[in-house]
Amino acid sequence: MTVKNPLRPDSVRMGPIDFQTINRAALAALPALLGRWLPDGKKQGHEWVARNPKRGDRQPGSFSVNLNTGRWADFAQADARGGDVISLAAYLAGISQYEAAQELAKMLGLKGAGV
Repeated sequence: MTVKNPLRPDSVRMGPIDFQTINRAALAALPALLGRWLPDGKKQGHEWVARNPKRGDRQPGSFSVNLNTGRWADFAQADARGGDVISLAAYLAGISQYEAAQELAKMLGLKGAGV
């Protein structure tokens, strides 16, 4: 009998993945990742402020990512927020967090993180 993990339902279906290790590595590489994902953004203090590419943002301001924690939010869109780099990658790419974790692990060259 397979018991689903309520916090990570994808992990049971597709196999375990080390989200914590991947998030930690992604956080260390966050400035480079943001330069790639949100190239029109800029650093303001401990935040990366950019246009949200998922909607018709005309100028940076309401979409930001905390460079220390990976928490992100679009303050103009109540449901667009997350607590880590994997959730940001998933949001921007329009994929599941499991798929985003796999892609990040590959991109960062992580072996043994369940990928």
